Amino acid sequence: MLKALSHSILSVIYPQECLCCHGEVESPDDGIACSGCWANTRIFDGSETLCTKCGAFLFEGGPSRNEVQCRRCDEHSYDRVFSVGIYEHALSASIVHLKRNPSISSRISGLLARSLDRISISGRPVVIPVPLSARRQRERGFNQAAVIATVIGRIGDLLIDEHSLVRKIHTPMHRAGMDRKARAMTVKKAFDVVRPKLIEGRDILLVDDVLTSGETASICASVLKENGAPTVTVLTIARAA
Repeated sequence: MLKALSHSILSVIYPQECLCCHGEVESPDDGIACSGCWANTRIFDGSETLCTKCGAFLFEGGPSRNEVQCRRCDEHSYDRVFSVGIYEHALSASIVHLKRNPSISSRISGLLARSLDRISISGRPVVIPVPLSARRQRERGFNQAAVIATVIGRIGDLLIDEHSLVRKIHTPMHRAGMDRKARAMTVKKAFDVVRPKLIEGRDILLVDDVLTSGETASICASVLKENGAPTVTVLTIARAA
């Protein structure tokens, strides 16, 4: 009750505009989106059918007993992808905001915790954020994937390694409308492992903000496995529809 009261007082003193609909955010826990926009955002809860490998949304209705795959990810090197929900409304706005502000709302932290519970990895995986190039890291001042990795590490009490996987080539940002082949070409040979002894024999939880075509995650997974990682599971805040 006291928490709800404090949120009401804060919303009066410091009103926050919803970055989706430009209405008012009722609770600081919701970050930059209002409760209505969160309600319109598709959050994965097991009532939908997703590709069992890349996590792509396939159709409404719970999964069957047989594994269902979209087949577009057959050649990808990661083992599985888990995401909080679809890249739309509150999630897309939150990710855009995260690229400018290194903070994650309580709501997204809770949703990441739920996603982490769905992941079955033997032992204790090492959490590795998808790295930025040195140039983009300087321009932005931080890596949004590392911010997410910090939250996940704290939730799961997991080791975080921000330094073993590096992006050695500055690649152009993926533009809307780029096809899978174009996306793959921009990240081919862009990543390297500089501390292979810390990767060898360790299962990896690769973290990023959004998975679109899956090409970046696949290239990272390939490099990590070449350096001895038995499995690479991917966890993102959002998955492109």
